[in-house]
Amino acid sequence: MYFPVSDTMLFHGNDRKLSRNFTEKRLRGLPIPPDCGTLSTGTLNGSEWNTVERISKENYYLDIAETVLERATCLRRVYGAIIVKNDEIISTGYNGAPRGRANCSTLGYCPREALRVPRGERYELCRSVHAEANAIISASRRDMVGGTLYLVGRDARTGQLLSDATSCMMCRRMVINAGLEKVVIRTTETEFVTVPVSEWVAEDDIPQ
Repeated sequence: MYFPVSDTMLFHGNDRKLSRNFTEKRLRGLPIPPDCGTLSTGTLNGSEWNTVERISKENYYLDIAETVLERATCLRRVYGAIIVKNDEIISTGYNGAPRGRANCSTLGYCPREALRVPRGERYELCRSVHAEANAIISASRRDMVGGTLYLVGRDARTGQLLSDATSCMMCRRMVINAGLEKVVIRTTETEFVTVPVSEWVAEDDIPQ
Protein backbone atom coordinates (compact mmCIF):
# COMPACT_ATOMS: atom_id res chain seq x y z
CA MET A 1 0.00 0.00 0.00
CA TYR A 2 1.46 3.39 -0.91
CA PHE A 3 0.48 6.96 -1.56
CA PRO A 4 2.48 9.06 -4.04
CA VAL A 5 3.47 12.47 -2.70
CA SER A 6 5.20 14.66 -5.30
CA ASP A 7 8.36 12.70 -6.24
CA THR A 8 8.32 10.55 -3.10
CA MET A 9 6.58 7.23 -2.50
CA LEU A 10 5.43 6.31 1.02
CA PHE A 11 5.33 2.69 2.19
CA HIS A 12 3.46 1.70 5.33
CA GLY A 13 5.14 -0.51 7.95
CA ASN A 14 7.29 -3.24 6.45
CA ASP A 15 5.81 -2.97 2.96
CA ARG A 16 9.01 -2.17 1.08
CA LYS A 17 8.06 -2.85 -2.50
CA LEU A 18 10.66 -0.57 -4.01
CA SER A 19 10.74 0.72 -7.56
CA ARG A 20 11.77 -1.81 -10.22
CA ASN A 21 14.99 0.04 -10.95
CA PHE A 22 15.92 0.26 -7.27
CA THR A 23 15.11 -3.38 -6.62
CA GLU A 24 16.88 -4.78 -9.69
CA LYS A 25 20.07 -2.89 -8.98
CA ARG A 26 19.97 -4.10 -5.38
CA LEU A 27 19.39 -7.74 -6.42
CA ARG A 28 22.12 -7.56 -9.06
CA GLY A 29 24.58 -6.28 -6.50
CA LEU A 30 24.99 -2.95 -8.30
CA PRO A 31 25.59 0.29 -6.44
CA ILE A 32 22.34 2.17 -5.89
CA PRO A 33 22.94 5.79 -6.93
CA PRO A 34 20.84 8.63 -5.52
CA ASP A 35 18.74 8.93 -8.66
CA CYS A 36 17.76 5.27 -8.41
CA GLY A 37 15.75 5.70 -5.23
CA THR A 38 16.78 6.08 -1.61
CA LEU A 39 15.02 4.50 1.35
CA SER A 40 14.43 6.38 4.57
CA THR A 41 12.00 6.20 7.49
CA GLY A 42 9.63 8.88 8.74
CA THR A 43 6.25 9.41 10.34
CA LEU A 44 2.95 10.61 8.91
CA ASN A 45 -0.14 11.15 11.09
CA GLY A 46 1.54 9.26 13.89
CA SER A 47 2.37 6.19 11.77
CA GLU A 48 5.81 5.06 10.64
CA TRP A 49 6.40 5.07 6.89
CA ASN A 50 9.27 4.12 4.64
CA THR A 51 9.89 6.57 1.82
CA VAL A 52 11.57 6.02 -1.54
CA GLU A 53 12.62 8.94 -3.67
CA ARG A 54 11.44 8.28 -7.24
CA ILE A 55 13.87 8.31 -10.15
CA SER A 56 13.75 11.21 -12.58
CA LYS A 57 11.36 11.05 -15.51
CA GLU A 58 14.33 10.97 -17.90
CA ASN A 59 15.88 7.94 -16.22
CA TYR A 60 12.48 6.29 -16.05
CA TYR A 61 12.23 6.39 -19.85
CA LEU A 62 15.91 5.59 -20.33
CA ASP A 63 15.46 2.46 -18.20
CA ILE A 64 12.67 1.38 -20.53
CA ALA A 65 14.88 2.06 -23.56
CA GLU A 66 17.56 -0.05 -21.90
CA THR A 67 15.13 -2.93 -21.59
CA VAL A 68 14.29 -2.54 -25.29
CA LEU A 69 17.95 -2.93 -26.27
CA GLU A 70 17.93 -6.45 -24.83
CA ARG A 71 16.12 -7.44 -28.05
CA ALA A 72 18.91 -6.05 -30.26
CA THR A 73 20.85 -8.49 -32.44
CA CYS A 74 23.98 -6.54 -33.42
CA LEU A 75 27.29 -8.17 -32.49
CA ARG A 76 29.10 -4.85 -32.02
CA ARG A 77 26.80 -2.45 -30.22
CA VAL A 78 23.22 -2.85 -29.05
CA TYR A 79 20.84 0.10 -28.86
CA GLY A 80 17.35 0.68 -27.56
CA ALA A 81 15.19 3.68 -28.37
CA ILE A 82 11.73 4.85 -27.38
CA ILE A 83 9.73 7.85 -28.55
CA VAL A 84 7.67 9.69 -25.95
CA LYS A 85 5.18 12.52 -26.27
CA ASN A 86 2.98 13.99 -23.55
CA ASP A 87 4.28 11.32 -21.16
CA GLU A 88 3.05 8.50 -23.41
CA ILE A 89 5.30 6.02 -25.17
CA ILE A 90 4.57 6.26 -28.89
CA SER A 91 6.91 3.53 -30.15
CA THR A 92 10.03 1.52 -29.41
CA GLY A 93 12.92 0.26 -31.51
CA TYR A 94 16.17 -1.68 -31.30
CA ASN A 95 18.86 -2.40 -33.87
CA GLY A 96 18.36 -5.61 -35.81
CA ALA A 97 17.97 -6.99 -39.33
CA PRO A 98 14.85 -6.18 -41.38
CA ARG A 99 11.90 -8.47 -40.77
CA GLY A 100 12.40 -11.85 -42.40
CA ARG A 101 16.15 -11.47 -42.82
CA ALA A 102 18.77 -13.26 -40.75
CA ASN A 103 20.25 -11.32 -37.87
CA CYS A 104 23.99 -11.06 -37.34
CA SER A 105 23.54 -12.83 -34.00
CA THR A 106 22.09 -15.76 -35.96
CA LEU A 107 24.74 -15.67 -38.68
CA GLY A 108 27.47 -15.48 -36.08
CA TYR A 109 29.41 -12.68 -37.74
CA CYS A 110 29.18 -8.99 -38.61
CA PRO A 111 29.71 -8.18 -42.33
CA ARG A 112 31.24 -4.77 -41.53
CA GLU A 113 33.54 -6.31 -38.94
CA ALA A 114 34.58 -9.05 -41.37
CA LEU A 115 35.59 -6.31 -43.82
CA ARG A 116 37.34 -4.40 -41.02
CA VAL A 117 35.20 -1.33 -41.58
CA PRO A 118 35.96 1.36 -38.96
CA ARG A 119 33.20 2.43 -36.61
CA GLY A 120 30.95 5.10 -38.12
CA GLU A 121 31.71 4.22 -41.75
CA ARG A 122 30.00 2.27 -44.55
CA TYR A 123 26.65 1.81 -42.80
CA GLU A 124 25.19 0.63 -46.10
CA LEU A 125 27.03 -2.63 -45.43
CA CYS A 126 25.28 -3.08 -42.09
CA ARG A 127 22.47 -5.67 -42.02
CA SER A 128 20.64 -3.85 -39.23
CA VAL A 129 18.01 -1.16 -39.11
CA HIS A 130 19.06 1.19 -36.34
CA ALA A 131 17.08 1.56 -33.12
CA GLU A 132 16.07 5.16 -33.82
CA ALA A 133 14.95 4.26 -37.35
CA ASN A 134 12.87 1.32 -36.14
CA ALA A 135 11.18 3.50 -33.52
CA ILE A 136 10.43 6.22 -36.07
CA ILE A 137 8.98 3.94 -38.75
CA SER A 138 6.75 2.33 -36.12
CA ALA A 139 4.92 5.61 -35.44
CA SER A 140 3.05 8.21 -37.44
CA ARG A 141 4.64 11.61 -37.84
CA ARG A 142 1.64 13.45 -36.41
CA ASP A 143 2.15 11.52 -33.16
CA MET A 144 5.89 12.20 -33.03
CA VAL A 145 6.03 15.93 -33.78
CA GLY A 146 7.32 17.73 -30.71
CA GLY A 147 8.17 14.46 -28.97
CA THR A 148 11.37 13.12 -27.40
CA LEU A 149 13.50 10.14 -28.38
CA TYR A 150 15.34 8.33 -25.56
CA LEU A 151 18.44 6.35 -26.55
CA VAL A 152 20.67 3.88 -24.68
CA GLY A 153 23.58 1.84 -26.04
CA ARG A 154 25.78 -0.93 -24.69
CA ASP A 155 28.76 -2.87 -25.99
CA ALA A 156 27.40 -6.17 -27.28
CA ARG A 157 30.38 -8.17 -26.02
CA THR A 158 31.03 -6.68 -22.60
CA GLY A 159 27.63 -5.21 -21.79
CA GLN A 160 29.35 -1.97 -20.82
CA LEU A 161 27.25 1.18 -21.12
CA LEU A 162 28.32 3.37 -24.03
CA SER A 163 29.17 6.79 -22.64
CA ASP A 164 29.59 8.13 -26.18
CA ALA A 165 26.32 6.81 -27.63
CA THR A 166 24.73 9.05 -30.26
CA SER A 167 22.73 8.83 -33.48
CA CYS A 168 24.48 8.32 -36.80
CA MET A 169 24.05 10.89 -39.59
CA MET A 170 21.36 8.81 -41.30
CA CYS A 171 19.33 8.48 -38.11
CA ARG A 172 19.75 12.18 -37.36
CA ARG A 173 18.11 12.98 -40.69
CA MET A 174 15.19 10.73 -39.80
CA VAL A 175 14.89 12.29 -36.35
CA ILE A 176 14.80 15.76 -37.93
CA ASN A 177 12.14 14.83 -40.48
CA ALA A 178 10.07 13.01 -37.86
CA GLY A 179 9.60 16.38 -36.15
CA LEU A 180 11.09 15.23 -32.84
CA GLU A 181 12.10 18.07 -30.52
CA LYS A 182 14.93 16.52 -28.54
CA VAL A 183 16.97 13.38 -28.00
CA VAL A 184 17.94 12.19 -24.51
CA ILE A 185 21.00 9.90 -24.43
CA ARG A 186 22.23 7.94 -21.40
CA THR A 187 25.93 8.50 -20.63
CA THR A 188 26.22 6.76 -17.23
CA GLU A 189 23.86 4.65 -15.14
CA THR A 190 22.20 7.83 -13.83
CA GLU A 191 23.44 10.64 -16.11
CA PHE A 192 22.31 11.67 -19.56
CA VAL A 193 22.62 14.44 -22.12
CA THR A 194 19.71 16.20 -23.79
CA VAL A 195 20.28 17.23 -27.39
CA PRO A 196 17.88 19.72 -29.01
CA VAL A 197 17.18 18.44 -32.51
CA SER A 198 17.53 22.04 -33.70
CA GLU A 199 21.28 21.63 -33.07
CA TRP A 200 21.43 18.77 -35.56
CA VAL A 201 19.58 20.92 -38.08
CA ALA A 202 22.10 23.74 -37.55
CA GLU A 203 25.04 21.32 -37.83
CA ASP A 204 24.28 20.75 -41.49
CA ASP A 205 26.53 17.88 -42.63
CA ILE A 206 27.39 19.45 -46.00
CA PRO A 207 31.17 19.08 -46.48
CA GLN A 208 32.94 22.44 -46.08
